[in-house]
Amino acid sequence: MSDEVDRILADWRREVPHVDVDPLAVLSRVSRLARHLDRLRREAFAAHGLEPWEFDVLAALRKAGRPYELSPGQLLRETLVTSGTMTNRVDRLVGRELVARHPAPDDGRSIRVRLTTAGAAVVEAALVDLVAAERRMLLALDPAGQQTLADLLRTVAEPFEPRR
Repeated sequence: MSDEVDRILADWRREVPHVDVDPLAVLSRVSRLARHLDRLRREAFAAHGLEPWEFDVLAALRKAGRPYELSPGQLLRETLVTSGTMTNRVDRLVGRELVARHPAPDDGRSIRVRLTTAGAAVVEAALVDLVAAERRMLLALDPAGQQTLADLLRTVAEPFEPRR
């Protein structure tokens, strides 16, 4: 079975035989798969009126557990964006009544961002659709194959992941 990446590799091997293009066999497929996954996720989120960034913030709050709130700094670490970006995102989510700001109980100068009931409902519904779509995306692999792929990808990604 041959795919587009195999054709690209064959072209490069023909044109620049002195360059070892083997890494492209894996990472070009990861890149192409990431584009498909991004499209799939955008569709799953759009069905619930969400942008991917909105899902990311709402999901960070929801998976934090009750009372579904985090400090802006915690949200930054969870979503890997800058503080200016996070401020804008929280402002927009407050405007949509998906999150609310309130003073931190232990420090009146700090704030906490809390998921609203509406925010919890929309992020959970979007998650259900996302998981179903991603499950369909992985149908070519049995559970053992999915676990092997997850383990291999974790190993490759580990040097780039933030330390906890």
